[in-house]
Amino acid sequence: MPTTRIPMKKIIEVLRLKYEAKLSHEKIGRACGLSKGAVSKYVSLAKAKGLSWPLPEEVDEARLEALLYPSRKKPTSRVEPDYFQIHQELKRKGVTLHLLWGEYVAVHEERSYGYSQYCNLYRQWRAKQKRSMRQQHRAGEKAFIDYCGPTVDIINRHTGEIRTAQVFVGVLGASSYTYAEASYTQSLPDWIASHQRMLRFFGGVPDLLVPDNLKSAVTKACRYTPKINDTYADMAVHYQTAVLAARPYKPQDKAKAEVAVQVVERWILARLRHYTFFSLAQLNQAIAELLPALNERTFQGRTESRKELYNAIDRPALKSLPQDDYVYAEWRKAKLGIDYHVEVEKRLYSVPHALVGQTLDLRITATTVEVMHKGQRVASHPCHGKGRYATLTEHMPKSHQAWSPGRFMNWASDIGPCTVQVVKQQLEDRPHPEHGYRACLGLLNLGRRYDRGRLESACERALSIRSISYQSVASILKQGLDKQPLESIDETQTELPLHTNVRGADYYH
Repeated sequence: MPTTRIPMKKIIEVLRLKYEAKLSHEKIGRACGLSKGAVSKYVSLAKAKGLSWPLPEEVDEARLEALLYPSRKKPTSRVEPDYFQIHQELKRKGVTLHLLWGEYVAVHEERSYGYSQYCNLYRQWRAKQKRSMRQQHRAGEKAFIDYCGPTVDIINRHTGEIRTAQVFVGVLGASSYTYAEASYTQSLPDWIASHQRMLRFFGGVPDLLVPDNLKSAVTKACRYTPKINDTYADMAVHYQTAVLAARPYKPQDKAKAEVAVQVVERWILARLRHYTFFSLAQLNQAIAELLPALNERTFQGRTESRKELYNAIDRPALKSLPQDDYVYAEWRKAKLGIDYHVEVEKRLYSVPHALVGQTLDLRITATTVEVMHKGQRVASHPCHGKGRYATLTEHMPKSHQAWSPGRFMNWASDIGPCTVQVVKQQLEDRPHPEHGYRACLGLLNLGRRYDRGRLESACERALSIRSISYQSVASILKQGLDKQPLESIDETQTELPLHTNVRGADYYH
């Protein structure tokens, strides 16, 4: 049976020409514009129903159609799929178009589209949506982060000084559930703190954090292998998530964030433009009061809101927050010097001496300095303590541990009184005698390289020029100045205090 049905009037004409005019099927076909085979089919179909010519009076065109095609029903209109609902459901893990089509057919049965047409219609609808809508964001997969362009002024009540606040925005990819807050800067501490509050607001952790390429997130932008800031990466490890920075010059990677920023600017910042704020807390309170309305507002042309989609899609898929909050830490690199101490904020912290010459990672929190080597912690010190040095005995070489101030003094007394004075000064000029051991061991080594008489003479000259550091004594011996007679000392020079950090002219020869 042909796919396209010819008018009943033409079939009646075929029957008339067949039985009344007695024409051949070929001639009937030419007269009616049909093929010879089509004429034969319609004649056979009428004969099977007991119809010839003339037709009974009660058989009109409608009745003839019912007799010839009793199993053919009048075409019914197809039920259009809910494309937005399809788009949202596809964000759930494990949900496919085939599964959704099966559920659609089960409800609408013969009024449903076939699978291929169902898929084509959905793809056509998706192609018409905005760029950010065309991206397929899985439930709980990504949170996009950026800052608004406009800033908000905060006035100091007492001085009238105006500071500008940056507005941080985070949005979940699947539901577009949005968070916003203000901070004074986009610096690393504010960046990390805003992330912590954002994740608490979301009530869970997504698989990926997708920031723009600002300096607090990415230390080296690259399309393929961007270098993530160490502190940011450390925070991601704590929350068991990962950072996937948007590619430079690829706006489609951050389209979701751009839309969220635009929404925050229109629905929050625009409403606050006539307000005057006198503190950051006051501004954040105003933003927090407007956030629920933004998230509970339905999407244009839809009945769902961001919060409803969040509760249905994103919230169940987010990972749980860790029990403890992330402790902010900055990371630095340091090469361990021969004195096996690293410097942080003008304070020195000891590290196992075996790592001298190695490049180490320093993790610095408000209370602790941790030293890492190849991912393993090798030393930990409290940040705040007395003195400039924080030295642990177990970090010292065995030779240093075996020495004591008394032993150094006994060795020096075997050399001479000037050596005794130099060693004594090395031990007394530091907060702890151990911190002078390195210089004393250096002098001891000089005693092995040069004879004792020369070392005593070098110490005498160092005392006379008031430059008694190890480097000064070593320079005197190297230049052979200990063999020369002592020169008269300038009166101005004699006024200088005797100290290990004061160097004389001989040091620079």
